[in-house]
Amino acid sequence: MSSDTNTNTDTTATTSKESKTRLPDFSQSVKLKYVKLGYHYLMSHLVTLCLLPLMSVILIQASQMEAQEIQELWAHLQYNLLSVIAISAILALGSTLYIMTRPTSIYLLDFSCYRPPHHLTVHFQKFIHHSTLTGDFLPSSIDFQRKILLRSGLGEETYLPEAMHSIPPRPSMAAAREEAEQVMFGALDNLFANTRVKPKDIGILVVNCSLFNPTPSLSAMIVNRYKLRGNVKSFNLGGMGCSAGVIAIDLAKDMLQVHRNTYAVVVSTENITQNWYFGNNKAMLIPNCLFRVGGAAILLSNKSSDRRRAKYKLLHVVRTHKGADDKAFRCVYQEQDDAGKTGVSLSKDLMAIAGGALKTNITTLGPLVLPISEQLLFFLTLVVKKLFNAKMKPYIPDFKLAFDHFCIHAGGRAVIDELEKNLQLLPLHVEASRMTLHRFGNTSSSSIWYELAYTEAKGRMRKGNRVWQIAFGSGFKCNSAVWEALRHVNPSPKSPWEDCIHKYPVQIA
Repeated sequence: MSSDTNTNTDTTATTSKESKTRLPDFSQSVKLKYVKLGYHYLMSHLVTLCLLPLMSVILIQASQMEAQEIQELWAHLQYNLLSVIAISAILALGSTLYIMTRPTSIYLLDFSCYRPPHHLTVHFQKFIHHSTLTGDFLPSSIDFQRKILLRSGLGEETYLPEAMHSIPPRPSMAAAREEAEQVMFGALDNLFANTRVKPKDIGILVVNCSLFNPTPSLSAMIVNRYKLRGNVKSFNLGGMGCSAGVIAIDLAKDMLQVHRNTYAVVVSTENITQNWYFGNNKAMLIPNCLFRVGGAAILLSNKSSDRRRAKYKLLHVVRTHKGADDKAFRCVYQEQDDAGKTGVSLSKDLMAIAGGALKTNITTLGPLVLPISEQLLFFLTLVVKKLFNAKMKPYIPDFKLAFDHFCIHAGGRAVIDELEKNLQLLPLHVEASRMTLHRFGNTSSSSIWYELAYTEAKGRMRKGNRVWQIAFGSGFKCNSAVWEALRHVNPSPKSPWEDCIHKYPVQIA
């Protein structure tokens, strides 16, 4: 009897533990208010959607009129001043509404991902050996980190900053600045060389780095290095986690709607040097095993003349913030442990919270991107469930019909596994995310750009393809960006995958 009781207890504990490391089943709960929010975004462009067909019909009818009919219409209008005024007013109002409601198109000219030098490579054995030599970690903590590394999905060629290769490590302010400069300037030098855009032409600069925010700021470091003009609109986003790259794109997009005929540069990075955890709290040791050096620089334009040379056009950005919920707010939390060592703690509820944020985000995004057939099936099943309290699962739309490529933040192997399962994706759809995690590790907000670079390097990006970038971050946030390829896209010079793409994909044990 006692043996059976113990077995049942162990089974219950195991099931509870597994449920905390999995995303929730999206088909069990989809709130109607998030669908309404998505339709609100869609309806906000209703004027433009209605005016374009109306104007097209008028132009087609006018083109089919014969000369005699045009003369009769003109003669009629000459003696009917009221009709002329009414038609003129309607045309003027329609044109004004169209111009005022039409958003400026945002083009992505190019982007560049930083690839650290080979001597910063960190193999698993070197990682464990150096961690042991520091003397800060207990044997149990060393063993825990070894297990995390082996299950992480990371490969043996990821990178750590120079300061962490030293024995003992030197996490100084000077070393952190050196890491930031190498990453940001390395990506920007390549971006300016590939696009031939002069730094003086940049009107907007947005930099995001969650954990390293010195004075002067990272954006000021870039302004100083490249001698950007005095009236550049610069922003420095801090503490916003791994999804801050999409937030930075959204901010640049909004600025480009206001400031016409200019360029915007977005720099997404993270800094490891001063944020390494030297304690023994297991929840705070996980970031040591996953996060690696990386960064990306993106060049955006609102100039219509740049469309011909641009790679992509920005279609949508959808942002979801769950910070009002206390559990969500604290699930990724920087704090000190009992010994006074500072680190970032990851909650056991992280996957469940990420799943809730993702569910909200995709339910809002769906009406903007899904075919009408998928939207109707989804909406009808939701209404039936709402009205009749039917114990039926809502229809989960097939996002493979809306997107050709998926750039899922390479936060960890478990995140990619669960998104693949819940969104019913194929292995090919998550290949870019898995290979980025394997080759570069979790590079925080820049990981989605390494994934896009992988897709380009594989020669898979064709004209008209749609790309979904989706990222998660502290707060807790889930953010999406949707791009459309304007041509067959080839990898840019000095791509991070330039000399290793032939080895991928690799089988991950």
